[in-house]
Amino acid sequence: MKFSHRPVLYKEILSLLDCKPGDIIVDGTLGGGGHAYGILEKITPGGILIGIDRDPEALGYSTKRLSKFGDSFISIQGNFSNIDSILEGLNISSIDGMVLDIGISSPQVDNPNRGFSYMHNAPLDMRMNPDQEFSAYDVVNTYSRSELSRILWEYGEERWSSRIAKFIVDNRPIETTGELVEVIKAAIPAGARRKGPHPAKRTFQAIRIEVNRELESLKIGLEKGIEVLKSGGRLCVISFHSLEDTIVKRTFKNYENPCICPNDAPICICGRKPKIKIITRKPLTAKGEELKINPRARSAKLRVCQKL
Repeated sequence: MKFSHRPVLYKEILSLLDCKPGDIIVDGTLGGGGHAYGILEKITPGGILIGIDRDPEALGYSTKRLSKFGDSFISIQGNFSNIDSILEGLNISSIDGMVLDIGISSPQVDNPNRGFSYMHNAPLDMRMNPDQEFSAYDVVNTYSRSELSRILWEYGEERWSSRIAKFIVDNRPIETTGELVEVIKAAIPAGARRKGPHPAKRTFQAIRIEVNRELESLKIGLEKGIEVLKSGGRLCVISFHSLEDTIVKRTFKNYENPCICPNDAPICICGRKPKIKIITRKPLTAKGEELKINPRARSAKLRVCQKL
Protein backbone atom coordinates (compact mmCIF):
# COMPACT_ATOMS: atom_id res chain seq x y z
CA MET A 1 0.00 0.00 0.00
CA LYS A 2 1.26 3.49 -0.82
CA PHE A 3 2.00 5.10 2.52
CA SER A 4 1.53 8.78 1.81
CA HIS A 5 -0.87 11.53 2.70
CA ARG A 6 -1.20 15.19 1.96
CA PRO A 7 0.82 17.10 4.58
CA VAL A 8 -1.36 19.37 6.69
CA LEU A 9 -0.49 23.06 7.07
CA TYR A 10 2.50 22.49 4.79
CA LYS A 11 3.19 26.12 3.87
CA GLU A 12 2.77 27.26 7.46
CA ILE A 13 5.22 24.65 8.74
CA LEU A 14 7.88 25.57 6.19
CA SER A 15 7.45 29.27 6.95
CA LEU A 16 7.37 29.08 10.76
CA LEU A 17 10.09 26.45 11.10
CA ASP A 18 12.32 29.12 9.54
CA CYS A 19 15.03 26.65 8.54
CA LYS A 20 17.98 27.37 6.26
CA PRO A 21 20.81 25.49 4.51
CA GLY A 22 23.01 23.64 6.97
CA ASP A 23 20.36 23.25 9.68
CA ILE A 24 19.75 20.01 11.58
CA ILE A 25 16.00 19.34 11.73
CA VAL A 26 14.02 16.47 13.27
CA ASP A 27 10.70 15.32 11.84
CA GLY A 28 9.47 13.23 14.75
CA THR A 29 6.42 11.89 12.92
CA LEU A 30 7.78 11.24 9.43
CA GLY A 31 4.74 9.46 7.98
CA GLY A 32 4.65 9.85 4.20
CA GLY A 33 7.47 12.37 4.28
CA GLY A 34 5.41 15.32 3.04
CA HIS A 35 6.75 17.92 5.45
CA ALA A 36 10.20 16.32 5.36
CA TYR A 37 10.52 16.73 1.59
CA GLY A 38 9.90 20.46 1.78
CA ILE A 39 12.24 20.84 4.75
CA LEU A 40 15.04 18.97 2.99
CA GLU A 41 14.72 21.27 -0.01
CA LYS A 42 15.32 24.21 2.34
CA ILE A 43 18.21 22.83 4.41
CA THR A 44 20.31 21.28 1.64
CA PRO A 45 23.12 21.51 0.89
CA GLY A 46 24.82 20.93 4.19
CA GLY A 47 21.79 20.25 6.36
CA ILE A 48 20.47 17.06 7.90
CA LEU A 49 16.90 15.91 8.46
CA ILE A 50 16.35 13.09 10.93
CA GLY A 51 13.04 11.38 10.20
CA ILE A 52 11.52 9.31 13.01
CA ASP A 53 8.47 7.05 12.84
CA ARG A 54 7.19 4.07 14.80
CA ASP A 55 5.69 2.49 11.70
CA PRO A 56 8.18 0.53 9.54
CA GLU A 57 5.83 0.67 6.57
CA ALA A 58 5.75 4.48 6.69
CA LEU A 59 9.49 4.62 7.26
CA GLY A 60 10.18 2.34 4.31
CA TYR A 61 8.04 4.38 1.97
CA SER A 62 9.50 7.73 3.07
CA THR A 63 13.09 6.49 3.04
CA LYS A 64 12.68 5.49 -0.58
CA ARG A 65 10.95 8.76 -1.46
CA LEU A 66 13.61 10.90 0.23
CA SER A 67 16.62 8.90 -1.00
CA LYS A 68 17.35 11.62 -3.59
CA PHE A 69 18.67 13.76 -0.73
CA GLY A 70 21.40 11.22 0.05
CA ASP A 71 23.23 11.60 3.35
CA SER A 72 21.15 14.67 4.23
CA PHE A 73 18.33 12.33 5.26
CA ILE A 74 18.58 9.90 8.17
CA SER A 75 15.67 7.55 8.96
CA ILE A 76 15.09 6.10 12.41
CA GLN A 77 12.40 3.64 13.50
CA GLY A 78 11.40 4.78 16.95
CA ASN A 79 9.34 7.12 19.09
CA PHE A 80 10.00 10.86 19.14
CA SER A 81 9.65 10.71 22.92
CA ASN A 82 13.14 9.16 22.85
CA ILE A 83 14.61 12.10 20.91
CA ASP A 84 17.41 12.57 23.43
CA SER A 85 18.75 9.02 23.11
CA ILE A 86 18.20 9.02 19.34
CA LEU A 87 20.35 12.14 18.97
CA GLU A 88 22.95 10.74 21.34
CA GLY A 89 23.21 7.66 19.14
CA LEU A 90 23.89 9.93 16.16
CA ASN A 91 26.46 12.00 18.10
CA ILE A 92 24.27 15.10 17.73
CA SER A 93 24.02 17.31 20.80
CA SER A 94 21.42 19.84 19.64
CA ILE A 95 19.12 20.67 16.72
CA ASP A 96 17.85 23.74 14.87
CA GLY A 97 14.22 22.68 14.69
CA MET A 98 11.66 19.94 15.19
CA VAL A 99 8.29 19.13 13.64
CA LEU A 100 5.58 16.90 15.16
CA ASP A 101 2.40 16.02 13.27
CA ILE A 102 0.57 14.17 16.03
CA GLY A 103 -1.86 11.30 15.74
CA ILE A 104 -2.74 8.62 13.27
CA SER A 105 -2.11 8.91 9.53
CA SER A 106 -4.71 8.35 6.83
CA PRO A 107 -2.97 5.27 5.36
CA GLN A 108 -2.98 3.58 8.77
CA VAL A 109 -6.72 4.13 9.08
CA ASP A 110 -7.38 3.10 5.49
CA ASN A 111 -5.50 -0.20 5.80
CA PRO A 112 -8.18 -2.61 7.12
CA ASN A 113 -5.54 -5.04 8.37
CA ARG A 114 -4.21 -2.57 10.95
CA GLY A 115 -7.44 -2.58 12.99
CA PHE A 116 -7.58 1.20 13.48
CA SER A 117 -10.88 1.78 11.71
CA TYR A 118 -14.43 1.16 12.86
CA MET A 119 -15.39 1.08 9.16
CA HIS A 120 -13.52 -2.17 8.41
CA ASN A 121 -13.76 -5.54 10.11
CA ALA A 122 -10.29 -6.68 11.19
CA PRO A 123 -8.47 -8.21 14.14
CA LEU A 124 -8.23 -5.79 17.08
CA ASP A 125 -4.78 -4.27 16.70
CA MET A 126 -4.26 -0.46 16.48
CA ARG A 127 -0.48 -0.64 16.99
CA MET A 128 1.47 2.14 15.30
CA ASN A 129 4.53 -0.05 15.75
CA PRO A 130 3.54 -3.60 14.74
CA ASP A 131 6.58 -4.95 16.59
CA GLN A 132 4.97 -3.88 19.87
CA GLU A 133 3.34 -6.80 21.69
CA PHE A 134 0.59 -4.84 23.45
CA SER A 135 -2.45 -4.26 21.21
CA ALA A 136 -6.09 -3.22 21.24
CA TYR A 137 -7.00 -6.85 21.86
CA ASP A 138 -5.26 -6.66 25.24
CA VAL A 139 -7.03 -3.45 26.23
CA VAL A 140 -10.47 -4.73 25.24
CA ASN A 141 -10.11 -8.21 26.70
CA THR A 142 -7.95 -7.76 29.82
CA TYR A 143 -8.71 -4.32 31.29
CA SER A 144 -11.15 -4.15 34.17
CA ARG A 145 -14.48 -2.41 33.74
CA SER A 146 -13.25 0.59 35.74
CA GLU A 147 -10.04 0.84 33.70
CA LEU A 148 -11.98 0.71 30.44
CA SER A 149 -14.44 3.32 31.66
CA ARG A 150 -11.59 5.62 32.67
CA ILE A 151 -9.76 5.54 29.34
CA LEU A 152 -12.98 5.91 27.33
CA TRP A 153 -13.82 9.02 29.36
CA GLU A 154 -10.33 10.52 29.57
CA TYR A 155 -9.06 9.73 26.07
CA GLY A 156 -12.31 9.56 24.12
CA GLU A 157 -14.46 12.02 26.10
CA GLU A 158 -17.19 9.40 25.69
CA ARG A 159 -20.28 10.25 27.74
CA TRP A 160 -21.40 6.60 27.69
CA SER A 161 -18.02 5.34 28.90
CA SER A 162 -19.30 3.40 31.91
CA ARG A 163 -22.06 1.67 29.96
CA ILE A 164 -19.77 0.79 27.04
CA ALA A 165 -17.18 -0.59 29.46
CA LYS A 166 -19.82 -2.83 31.06
CA PHE A 167 -20.99 -4.14 27.68
CA ILE A 168 -17.39 -4.85 26.62
CA VAL A 169 -16.68 -6.85 29.78
CA ASP A 170 -19.99 -8.74 29.47
CA ASN A 171 -19.30 -9.73 25.86
CA ARG A 172 -15.73 -10.94 26.07
CA PRO A 173 -13.83 -12.30 24.27
CA ILE A 174 -14.04 -9.70 21.52
CA GLU A 175 -11.76 -10.59 18.62
CA THR A 176 -12.41 -8.06 15.87
CA THR A 177 -13.18 -4.40 15.24
CA GLY A 178 -16.54 -5.42 13.81
CA GLU A 179 -17.51 -7.24 17.01
CA LEU A 180 -16.41 -4.25 19.08
CA VAL A 181 -18.51 -1.86 16.98
CA GLU A 182 -21.60 -4.01 17.53
CA VAL A 183 -20.99 -4.07 21.30
CA ILE A 184 -20.62 -0.27 21.33
CA LYS A 185 -23.82 0.19 19.33
CA ALA A 186 -25.68 -2.08 21.73
CA ALA A 187 -24.38 -0.10 24.72
CA ILE A 188 -25.35 3.36 23.45
CA PRO A 189 -29.09 4.11 23.54
CA ALA A 190 -30.67 4.28 20.09
CA GLY A 191 -31.60 7.95 20.42
CA ALA A 192 -28.01 8.93 21.15
CA ARG A 193 -26.72 6.91 18.18
CA ARG A 194 -28.78 8.97 15.73
CA LYS A 195 -26.88 12.16 16.50
CA GLY A 196 -23.29 13.19 15.96
CA PRO A 197 -20.39 11.09 14.64
CA HIS A 198 -20.18 7.32 14.32
CA PRO A 199 -21.04 5.78 17.73
CA ALA A 200 -17.70 3.93 17.85
CA LYS A 201 -15.50 6.92 16.99
CA ARG A 202 -14.69 8.05 20.53
CA THR A 203 -14.16 4.54 21.87
CA PHE A 204 -11.77 3.64 19.04
CA GLN A 205 -9.85 6.88 19.59
CA ALA A 206 -9.51 6.16 23.30
CA ILE A 207 -8.30 2.60 22.80
CA ARG A 208 -5.81 3.69 20.12
CA ILE A 209 -4.39 6.37 22.40
CA GLU A 210 -4.04 3.84 25.22
CA VAL A 211 -2.40 1.19 23.01
CA ASN A 212 0.21 3.61 21.68
CA ARG A 213 0.62 5.72 24.84
CA GLU A 214 0.12 8.74 22.60
CA LEU A 215 -0.50 11.44 25.20
CA GLU A 216 2.38 10.30 27.40
CA SER A 217 4.70 10.22 24.38
CA LEU A 218 3.57 13.71 23.37
CA LYS A 219 4.22 15.23 26.78
CA ILE A 220 7.66 13.62 27.11
CA GLY A 221 8.54 14.39 23.48
CA LEU A 222 7.67 18.08 23.86
CA GLU A 223 9.77 18.46 26.98
CA LYS A 224 12.76 16.64 25.52
CA GLY A 225 12.35 18.42 22.19
CA ILE A 226 12.54 21.83 23.85
CA GLU A 227 15.66 20.78 25.78
CA VAL A 228 17.59 19.67 22.66
CA LEU A 229 16.78 22.79 20.62
CA LYS A 230 19.56 25.29 20.02
CA SER A 231 18.95 28.91 20.97
CA GLY A 232 16.68 30.31 18.26
CA GLY A 233 15.53 26.83 17.22
CA ARG A 234 11.83 26.24 16.73
CA LEU A 235 9.41 23.45 17.63
CA CYS A 236 6.29 23.16 15.44
CA VAL A 237 3.45 20.89 16.61
CA ILE A 238 0.27 19.97 14.74
CA SER A 239 -2.46 18.38 16.85
CA PHE A 240 -5.87 17.05 15.84
CA HIS A 241 -8.00 16.91 18.97
CA SER A 242 -8.41 18.86 22.19
CA LEU A 243 -6.51 16.41 24.39
CA GLU A 244 -3.36 16.81 22.30
CA ASP A 245 -3.74 20.56 21.86
CA THR A 246 -4.18 21.08 25.60
CA ILE A 247 -0.91 19.27 26.32
CA VAL A 248 0.94 21.36 23.73
CA LYS A 249 -0.58 24.61 24.99
CA ARG A 250 0.18 23.88 28.66
CA THR A 251 3.72 22.67 27.98
CA PHE A 252 4.55 25.79 25.98
CA LYS A 253 3.08 28.03 28.71
CA ASN A 254 4.99 26.23 31.45
CA TYR A 255 8.28 26.62 29.60
CA GLU A 256 7.63 30.27 28.72
CA ASN A 257 6.62 31.16 32.29
CA PRO A 258 8.04 28.52 34.67
CA CYS A 259 8.04 30.73 37.77
CA ILE A 260 6.32 29.05 40.75
CA CYS A 261 6.56 31.97 43.18
CA PRO A 262 3.35 33.12 44.90
CA ASN A 263 1.41 35.77 42.99
CA ASP A 264 1.98 38.29 45.77
CA ALA A 265 5.77 37.76 45.86
CA PRO A 266 7.52 41.08 45.13
CA ILE A 267 10.34 39.39 43.21
CA CYS A 268 11.01 35.94 41.80
CA ILE A 269 12.95 33.77 44.21
CA CYS A 270 12.37 30.33 42.65
CA GLY A 271 15.09 30.93 40.07
CA ARG A 272 13.18 29.32 37.21
CA LYS A 273 13.87 31.15 33.96
CA PRO A 274 11.88 31.07 30.71
CA LYS A 275 13.27 28.63 28.13
CA ILE A 276 11.06 29.47 25.16
CA LYS A 277 9.06 32.20 23.50
CA ILE A 278 5.65 31.24 22.11
CA ILE A 279 5.43 32.29 18.45
CA THR A 280 1.74 31.45 17.93
CA ARG A 281 -0.38 32.98 20.68
CA LYS A 282 -3.38 31.34 19.05
CA PRO A 283 -3.07 28.10 17.08
CA LEU A 284 -3.00 28.37 13.31
CA THR A 285 -5.65 26.42 11.42
CA ALA A 286 -6.16 25.41 7.81
CA LYS A 287 -8.23 27.68 5.61
CA GLY A 288 -9.69 28.09 2.16
CA GLU A 289 -8.20 25.95 -0.55
CA GLU A 290 -6.48 23.53 1.83
CA LEU A 291 -9.78 22.62 3.45
CA LYS A 292 -11.31 21.97 0.02
CA ILE A 293 -8.60 19.57 -1.07
CA ASN A 294 -7.80 18.04 2.32
CA PRO A 295 -10.77 17.63 4.72
CA ARG A 296 -8.42 16.03 7.29
CA ALA A 297 -6.96 19.49 7.87
CA ARG A 298 -10.23 20.76 9.34
CA SER A 299 -9.35 19.82 12.92
CA ALA A 300 -5.61 20.56 12.71
CA LYS A 301 -4.05 23.15 15.05
CA LEU A 302 -0.48 24.35 14.73
CA ARG A 303 1.44 25.79 17.66
CA VAL A 304 5.04 26.99 17.47
CA CYS A 305 7.64 28.01 20.05
CA GLN A 306 11.22 29.23 19.86
CA LYS A 307 14.07 28.38 22.21
CA LEU A 308 15.56 31.38 24.00
